[in-house]
Amino acid sequence: MNPPKITVDLVRAMIADQFPQWASLPIRPVATSGWDNRTFHLGDEMSVRLPSAAHYAAQVDKEQIWLPRLAPHLPLPIPVPIAMGQPSCGYPYRWSVMPWLAGTSANDAEETDKHAIAAQLAAFLRALHAAPVLGGPPPGAHNFYRGGDLKIYQDDVTRCINTLGDRVDAAQIRAIWDRAIATSWAAAPVWLHGDVAPGNFLIADNQLSAVIDFGGCGIGDPACDLTITWTYFDGPARAEFILHMGYDTDTWARAKGWGIWKALLRVCDDHAPIGVLVAYLSEF
Repeated sequence: MNPPKITVDLVRAMIADQFPQWASLPIRPVATSGWDNRTFHLGDEMSVRLPSAAHYAAQVDKEQIWLPRLAPHLPLPIPVPIAMGQPSCGYPYRWSVMPWLAGTSANDAEETDKHAIAAQLAAFLRALHAAPVLGGPPPGAHNFYRGGDLKIYQDDVTRCINTLGDRVDAAQIRAIWDRAIATSWAAAPVWLHGDVAPGNFLIADNQLSAVIDFGGCGIGDPACDLTITWTYFDGPARAEFILHMGYDTDTWARAKGWGIWKALLRVCDDHAPIGVLVAYLSEF
């Protein structure tokens, strides 16, 4: 099946069909929409979030069930669903109406105090990782096995190293990867976000204001939530984040493994510059 074409007209038709109380509200695309989902403003205080393909559709039910349960345990707002839409108007998946959370994506925020953001994000993640598990969803296809055993991506790493050839330091990358997969999370599973990236946390008044996009959430090993150490922080801010998170060296090794896997895919399959790998090749 081809991915559905998601447009303002489609969203307007589905809102009118299923939520007529909001049919008069203006609908417009957000300035920057994610890959897994397409997001639209619904008036000034709500948003509509629609999976872009079948393999993201399972995230809707998960967010509807679990985000309301997680929110009371977290120190910052998260997008607790307001309503769930059903397939209609030729669109084949369930979808969500969410609150619109104020703030600017960390990708776009200017003059950010990353040292302060490091402490605030660490506090949020520590609270998430300590939230009651309550039978939450284990790693699986719904979150691309985030929180699971890194070895599931061994073939990806091997393929990318072979494809990239002498463009990368294969021996160093293999050493980092082998160190990561030699460890495992021995404690009870914890809640994890699954995609802690600059595009998924918001900044307002130079403070962390909200964390969004929980499509990758689940319970398991929290190491995948730590890749932001290399993708956003550096210098003193990186050291601050590491200090506040307080995990052991094995967990940090797995975190780097998650980052190496994702960076290799970006370079190998998405033709990103080799530079996306560089940060992971340093100690911290």
